[in-house]
Amino acid sequence: MPSRDHDWFVGEMGLTFEADGFTRIGGRLFGHLLLADRPLSLDEIAETLRVSKASVSTDARRLFEKGVVIRSGKPGDRRDYWQIAPDFFASLMEYRVERWRRLNMVVGELKRRSPAPSAAVRARLRYMEDVYAYISSRVDDALDSWRSRHVRNAPRTSLRKARGRASNGASKPAARSRAR
Repeated sequence: MPSRDHDWFVGEMGLTFEADGFTRIGGRLFGHLLLADRPLSLDEIAETLRVSKASVSTDARRLFEKGVVIRSGKPGDRRDYWQIAPDFFASLMEYRVERWRRLNMVVGELKRRSPAPSAAVRARLRYMEDVYAYISSRVDDALDSWRSRHVRNAPRTSLRKARGRASNGASKPAARSRAR
């Protein structure tokens, strides 16, 4: 039975994720898995969060696509089991950079389609592009540095196990665009 602190944390994660463009259930799922000691089935998650299994399944897939959770199985059991990905925070940051990249692409497309906006509009669009270029390169550099440090300091067996679990069932999306 989850504790009062568990329920509070899971609820707060739901609100935080919702404010950041995810679903509230996705945030609650993330919070619950973050506190879990073992991989959990959809049935276990749905029961604990008091939501439908379909909602948990939908949001687990969304988090999986963003590299935040991984799916695994157990021999003789057809159910999927879910847990937090080993480098979930870096995956969330990559997701943010990708969203910024898409926003910047829209700005670039507007500039190509409408080459003669007013000076004020050109200045705002240039500002957006400059901020994107600066921030995304810093985040990319920080993620590269983190991964280099993380891989160097992590025990090799845990990384191999994590990779094996990620590839058991279905693997993380192979191609994640990173803007520079």
